[in-house]
Amino acid sequence: MSYAMTSTSRSKTTNLEQIWDDLKEGIQQIFLKQSMSRPRYMQLYTHVYNYCTSVQNVNQTSRIHKKRSANPGGAQFVGLELYKRLKDFLKNYLSNLLRQGADLMDESVLTFYTQQWEGFKFSSKVLHGICSYLNRHWVRRECDEGRKHIYEIYNLALVTWKDILFKSLTSKVTNAVLVLIMRERNGETINTSLISGVIDSYVHLGISEEDVLAGGKTIVYRDYFESAFLAATEQYYVAESNTFLSHNPVTEYMKKVESRLKEEQRRVQVYLHESSQIELAKKCEQVLIEKHLETLYTEFKNLLTDDKNEDLGRMYSLTSRIPDALNTLKALLEDHIYTQGLNNIDKCGETAINDPKLYVTTMLNVHRKYHALVLSSFNNDSGFVAALDKACGRFVNANAVTKQAQNSSKSPELLARYCDSLLKKSAKNPEESELEDILNSVMVIFKYVEDKDVFQKFYSKMLAKRLVQQHSASDDAEATVISKLREMCGYEYTNKLQRMFLDMNVSKDLNDKFKRHLQTTENLDIDFSIQVLSSGSWPFQQSTNFTLPPELEKSLQRFTTFYSAQHSGRKLHWLYQLSKGELVTNCFKNKYSLQASTYQMAVLLMYNSEDSYTVEQIHLHTNIKMDVLQQVLSILLKIRLLVTTASTSSELEPSAVIRLYKDYKNKKLRVNINVPMKTEQKQEQEQTHKYIEEDRKLLIQACIVRIMKMRKVMKHQNLLTEVLTQLSTRFKPGIPVIKKCIDILIEKEYLERVEGEKDTYSYLA
Repeated sequence: MSYAMTSTSRSKTTNLEQIWDDLKEGIQQIFLKQSMSRPRYMQLYTHVYNYCTSVQNVNQTSRIHKKRSANPGGAQFVGLELYKRLKDFLKNYLSNLLRQGADLMDESVLTFYTQQWEGFKFSSKVLHGICSYLNRHWVRRECDEGRKHIYEIYNLALVTWKDILFKSLTSKVTNAVLVLIMRERNGETINTSLISGVIDSYVHLGISEEDVLAGGKTIVYRDYFESAFLAATEQYYVAESNTFLSHNPVTEYMKKVESRLKEEQRRVQVYLHESSQIELAKKCEQVLIEKHLETLYTEFKNLLTDDKNEDLGRMYSLTSRIPDALNTLKALLEDHIYTQGLNNIDKCGETAINDPKLYVTTMLNVHRKYHALVLSSFNNDSGFVAALDKACGRFVNANAVTKQAQNSSKSPELLARYCDSLLKKSAKNPEESELEDILNSVMVIFKYVEDKDVFQKFYSKMLAKRLVQQHSASDDAEATVISKLREMCGYEYTNKLQRMFLDMNVSKDLNDKFKRHLQTTENLDIDFSIQVLSSGSWPFQQSTNFTLPPELEKSLQRFTTFYSAQHSGRKLHWLYQLSKGELVTNCFKNKYSLQASTYQMAVLLMYNSEDSYTVEQIHLHTNIKMDVLQQVLSILLKIRLLVTTASTSSELEPSAVIRLYKDYKNKKLRVNINVPMKTEQKQEQEQTHKYIEEDRKLLIQACIVRIMKMRKVMKHQNLLTEVLTQLSTRFKPGIPVIKKCIDILIEKEYLERVEGEKDTYSYLA
């Protein structure tokens, strides 16, 4: 280290004794807060400058530098004496100041401390400016050399304040501040500037090397104020919360907590240091919320029961401040929604099992209510959304209706029937805009259904009937549902449904071609149209034996010839049970148009020849199965198109005579007599469930093969888990069924058990 001479003005030697008296007088003037002119300020600055740059001192420095190896501390003489005298001045000044405030207490000690602190801080900054040359050269060099306890003059002043005034008064000052804060918490108006002045002092005093090394510049503030403040805060709020809860309801307590948390946040902003924000909030939350969680949990149940959404939102907001505390609220919410779902379905009684609309809307109302609650009161928190979903999934798939039906698949079946009622032509069909909302709601329930394959089967059958019978209210609505199902379950789930629509469009074009063909070949005697359906896409069975009436036979033969010419190699199988037609009557007083099924037409057309037949004769003539024929005749007898000599129409003997009732009357001239037969509906339902079970077994087997083909070797338990995971989007397979499917695949030699390991399977390529 070396210093170069830059000016000949330094040739004059300045002794400290020559300048100190005048310098000291000027410093006293500064700390007594007397006004000082700029020339006087520059005079004091020049004293320090001249002393630090005097020839004598510089020469001393040069000589000592040459001996540095012998005396490593030699360079301290430059500015050292001035530094010592400044330090002594500050000590004497503050010692005298301490005597003035030693006996003060409470608010008076705060007033004294903050006023003296502000004045001292300002005076120290002025002194720092006067000694700036000393700071820039001597002090900096000493610090660079690693000297301990050497500070720039402003920091020296703060350290001296800390050693003398702060250490002596800190206990009384801190206690007085805590008393003021307590008074403010009790509702009194206080002088917050007294507190902010003390806090400013504590923060500024963390400037020594020890402070910085021990924890940063706020260590004095933390050690001498914040720790005591947090302890006092805990003590205050423990007492207040216990007292308040013993005299007030929990709902009022939550409002009180909200208010207190906001107050403490504002307190930091107004007069505490910002570093206290996190610890203060944590302490308040621990005392006001965490210690009373059990009380809050108990009240949460009551608030849910009483639909107090605003209070529920407040409880969520408070509880969310405590780590993991929301988990209990989520569990309580899930149990409550599940119970409400079960209770609401149970209230519907036995009617819900035969009323899809009542069943589905009851579940929807529960979901709608608690979805709104989660959205508004729980901020749409993902954990609470999951609780809602779990609860809905539980009561949608297992409730009083599924128990009554003894079938867990009843929910998807009733949901499919409700969709059918919405999409089928009816005087009660909702408006298009309303229908869109209802269908969206239906998809909400569908999301919770476990056995989505059951819904698919029933929906597929009902869609097929709507399309074939032309009962669909809106093609757009049908397409919307299929689109939503595809989004949720994938393309494969809706593939056959989309093929149905394609077949309907192809059939329309085919009918047009057939009519044009007939116009060029022969006269049309009756209006005849067909629908050609792909056998793999439609959930229909082939018809049983049936003798078509001669009046219809010709039309059927004409179309068969036409179709065979269009598509060689294809064979048509007629679905008579799904066919229908319209008969015009000329045998009654009025002329009626009867919309009838093909079976009904076959029976009624017989009465063109005779007025009466036995049941056996009708059976032999039409070849309709006897149990189905009895259903057909029962409907015709019930509406009094036919009459019988039998005592009851429910069980007709083969010998019972059935006559045409020529006095038939109806207010309508166009009458629909094509109503579903109960036996047919029941058989269809049983068959659908049977097909579902068969399809499930095939799906499980395909899934097992797919997994084993990829893994080659697998443990039994791992295979079960993987199958359950992969099929969970379609249905929840039973463990015994999976085991049975594994045995089937072993028999078919797709899998084999590994020798010596009974619970391990390997894939046979």
